[in-house]
Amino acid sequence: MTQMTFARAINSGLRKSLENDPKVILMGEDIGTLGGVFRVTDGLQKDFGKHRVVDTPLAESAIMGTAVGLAYRGYRPVVEIQFDGFIYPAFDQIVSQVAKIHYRTQGAVKMPITVRVPFGGGIGSPEHHSESPEAYFTHTSGLRVVSVSNPQDAHTMIQQAIASDDPVLYFEPKRRYHDKGEVDESIDPATALSMEKARVVTEGKDVTLVAYGPLVKTAKDAALAAADDGVSIEVIDLRSLAPLDFATLEASVRKTGRLVITHEAGQSGGLGAEVAASITERCFYHLEAAPVRVTGFDVPYPYSKLESHHLPSLDRILDGVDRALGRPNSLSGLEG
Repeated sequence: MTQMTFARAINSGLRKSLENDPKVILMGEDIGTLGGVFRVTDGLQKDFGKHRVVDTPLAESAIMGTAVGLAYRGYRPVVEIQFDGFIYPAFDQIVSQVAKIHYRTQGAVKMPITVRVPFGGGIGSPEHHSESPEAYFTHTSGLRVVSVSNPQDAHTMIQQAIASDDPVLYFEPKRRYHDKGEVDESIDPATALSMEKARVVTEGKDVTLVAYGPLVKTAKDAALAAADDGVSIEVIDLRSLAPLDFATLEASVRKTGRLVITHEAGQSGGLGAEVAASITERCFYHLEAAPVRVTGFDVPYPYSKLESHHLPSLDRILDGVDRALGRPNSLSGLEG
């Protein structure tokens, strides 16, 4: 086991994929000489060459179109979108081509493209640099969408994503890049927990708290704080946003009878709505209360000075838990 930052864990996983498969190619803006704006790809161009780690023009549409052509020719391109809000120029290729080609050719043409997306807020960035666009892609059939929350998963799941014959949107919480954790680099991705599976992070019996990406850490902190008040929270890290691991979610909710979902994206049409509706359909007679969503607000992402009010905090999540338990407090009037 090695202590490493979240960013270094992704770097290590990318390095292993480059070493194990000569068809893996990294592409993105400033990922070579600079090592990316977050230094996630630092040193990879030096070790693998400019033909394997490619600095591209500042044109997301062109980057994704090139990745489609490479996938047609049997390569496994890994595309870095520099910031979440920059993905929209590539949206057409992702949802109109990448998501559909594998299915419509009945598997004859594979699209093994991994799209790395630093996402979410909490770093004080300007406009278009702190967005949470995951729901656009979970709504699109033909795409796998995952979000990692810790260095070990970051290391393992990037390798699983690259090895997949399906296109994968790989969402990285940028405010966690410097968080450290234990990483076992010897784990074989083929035998590790599948990237389609959710993980029970903290076991509990009173409330199921579902989170992913940057808010898993906050959810764990909420579980610790609630324990001091005699409330036992079961925290689930979704890991896979599409497809969702309903078996793990159902087992937890059937035990606790209460569900709280939290994410940074706005509430309307967010992933929390899908989780809440699906679990209500599947576990209606086990629920003791309506599911509660604790999310970002339905506004454009605010200026950095206001983002701490926009992002779900420990207090807002605990308020959501109180509402699920029928114990409203002073925050209960807040929506989201």
